[in-house]
Amino acid sequence: MTNPTTERLDGRRAVVTGASKGTGAAIASRLRDRGATVLSVARTRPPGAGLFRRADLTTPEGIATVAEGVRQELGGVDILVHTLGGSSAPPGGFAVLTDRDWDTELRLNLLAAVRLDRTLLPAMLEAGRGAVVHVSSIQRRLPLYDGTLGYAAAKAALTTYSKGLANEVGPRGVRVNVVSPGFIRTSAADALIERMSAAHRCSPEQALSRLMDSLGGIPLGRPAEPAEVAELVAFLVSDRAAAITGGEYTIDGGTVPTVG
Repeated sequence: MTNPTTERLDGRRAVVTGASKGTGAAIASRLRDRGATVLSVARTRPPGAGLFRRADLTTPEGIATVAEGVRQELGGVDILVHTLGGSSAPPGGFAVLTDRDWDTELRLNLLAAVRLDRTLLPAMLEAGRGAVVHVSSIQRRLPLYDGTLGYAAAKAALTTYSKGLANEVGPRGVRVNVVSPGFIRTSAADALIERMSAAHRCSPEQALSRLMDSLGGIPLGRPAEPAEVAELVAFLVSDRAAAITGGEYTIDGGTVPTVG
């Protein structure tokens, strides 16, 4: 039975992907702080992770590893937060992206979530309860064509898929929402700046300025912190958000210039 007055997650079993660093690690930590038992999933073990499964979710074998971890470590799942994502494609616009680049971006940023949902949601539907959060990106509305076009397209697909999934499983007690961060202060963001710096033969500061300009600036005056994204996710999977499903929640310091 839900309790709309509490943010506590005592007794809830959660899976958090992409949990080795940055936003994913912050989300896993916040859910643990709220009382959830968390199984962290990543390619490398994060410090202090507790329950952990090493898995490459871009492969069927990786998905099977997570399913095994859920059975052995949790005995089921009530919360799924899919944070995994990123881009390793070269900068330079659409013409430099090969079929292999597109395949990599789609497997990491879309198909990993689809396959994991297909594996874990049936148990939630059978139980008649559950909360899912997919982490997308404001790039689904503000694509950076120079550096991360494939990533942006995949995240747009993830957001649309999430809305359809929410409509399908909502009547059976499972809530699905999307969190779309803007520029977050993470090591992945630093890596993107380094790639852009090398490609354009400019300083990291100039590359950062170029990146910020391409986003249209951040009215708040700073990037968000991983812990701030984690706070939003923790709310969405709690009973305080029991009536919220099919939504997209943007956390970008005002970067997106429209209300949506």
